[in-house]
Amino acid sequence: MQLRINNETSTLRAVVLGQPGSIGKTPTPNETYDAKSYESVVKGIYPKEEDIFKEMSLFNRVLTQYDIQVYRPWTLENCNQIFARDVGFVINDKIIVSNIIPDREDEKEAYETIYDQIPYNKIYNLPEKAHVEGGDVVLYDDLVFVGLYEQADYSQMKTARTNRYALNFLQEICPEKMFVPFQLKKHNTDPRQGILHLDCTLMPVGKGKAIVYKDGFLNTESYNRVVDIFGSENLFEITQSEMYYMNTNVFSLSPKVVVSEEHFERLNKHLEDVWGLTVEKVPYHEISKMGGLLRCSTLPLVRDND
Repeated sequence: MQLRINNETSTLRAVVLGQPGSIGKTPTPNETYDAKSYESVVKGIYPKEEDIFKEMSLFNRVLTQYDIQVYRPWTLENCNQIFARDVGFVINDKIIVSNIIPDREDEKEAYETIYDQIPYNKIYNLPEKAHVEGGDVVLYDDLVFVGLYEQADYSQMKTARTNRYALNFLQEICPEKMFVPFQLKKHNTDPRQGILHLDCTLMPVGKGKAIVYKDGFLNTESYNRVVDIFGSENLFEITQSEMYYMNTNVFSLSPKVVVSEEHFERLNKHLEDVWGLTVEKVPYHEISKMGGLLRCSTLPLVRDND
């Protein structure tokens, strides 16, 4: 397999979709890894496996309808494998194996059959000190946006997933790209006050457009950089409530087609009526209760250069 990912929106040819089987028991609040899951457990609304399976099956159906090759990891017993984006990500023709949080290390072994199809010299394992997950890495042609958290309480923040050391490593192995860091707000237990990954506050769609949540950035400098890159007229700004339901975490199948959650009414209307995109709407509300949505569930491997 020849990997090729340069952005978030070119025509998709091959992708890994997470696995909904055997996710295990509902975690306790202390066993959760993100603020949305924490809240779901505390409120007693953590999703059931059968509902997750239904939602992922509908997403998979959309992918196959567009003739996209869909790979799946092995099913590991009692292991939540929904969010493939955290396990690895592709930049150009390289796949980077994430240093995910220790409690999720077992997920990596389920991707062995996929890695076996990739030239070994295109697979990069990170140094131990380099913390990064795919949700914090957003590609925009020659630019790579990276969500960071560099405050003094980094080690106490379960939701802080990517550090400067990882950014520096990515710059070394992808010198042809310009890396743009964005500082993110973090909170371990309140999903309205913090951002888990960059793709929960910024996502390019179509050609030169982006969905953005302004208050997800730790400083105005990061947000102003977004405006400089895209232009204010090409941004769709979402509210705190829309961020909470993860309106930025859509997934593009091409520059003209995007998969979105069926309840994102304001966003979907804008994508269709103003930006002229085809929006494939799927139910993904139950999965959103675990801190991720459509983009989080995928690991794109091959896109065209359109």
